[in-house]
Amino acid sequence: MMKAIIFDFDGTIIDTETAWYTVFKDAYEQYGVELSLDTYSQCLGTSLHSFNPYTYLSTHHNISMDLDAFRKIIHQNHTELMKKESMRPGILTLLQEAKAAGLKIGLASSSHRAWIDQFVNLLEIGEYFDCYCTADTVKHVKPDPELYLQALEQLGVQANEAIAIEDSPNGARAAVAAGLHTLVIKNTITKQLPFGQGHHTIESLAHYELQQLADCFTQKTI
Repeated sequence: MMKAIIFDFDGTIIDTETAWYTVFKDAYEQYGVELSLDTYSQCLGTSLHSFNPYTYLSTHHNISMDLDAFRKIIHQNHTELMKKESMRPGILTLLQEAKAAGLKIGLASSSHRAWIDQFVNLLEIGEYFDCYCTADTVKHVKPDPELYLQALEQLGVQANEAIAIEDSPNGARAAVAAGLHTLVIKNTITKQLPFGQGHHTIESLAHYELQQLADCFTQKTI
């Protein structure tokens, strides 16, 4: 019996990730550098430890630049692109159905809480979440399972009683490692990346109701 759903945020609830890659790729081109998705994907759904797109031009290409100004323009361009984005299909309906059914709802994200809050407030979905596990609350972000393990503890459920909703390879790895039933809904960027095993994939939540998702895992019909 499913007792909880734990959502990733970036790329899952709203697709912030495609916009990030677009603005970084365009900015790199102005310096004559091609930013491949393979390179950029190292920071998707995780920290900037393996690849920091803000400093990479300086540290790896020895390009002299004002890093503060670069970060500022990246954020400005990202903000403009995000004005065109809305919640991904089926997310709001699933939140509403889960809340009505009495399920616990958590959020487990490698991003910081301040970043998440601005979108949660904008989308007016804060009332649905029983816990927020973020980069501020753990030592290790995804693909480490700590975020999901912390969410399970705070929600008071076992791993086999919860579904994780993810979009990225790093996020899926974290959820699977934590033992959750893991559902992947790839976005424009992550559908181009290789994923591991142990999860289920669907094209869109728009075609599924809560009970159908639960049945898919218990009956292995996804």
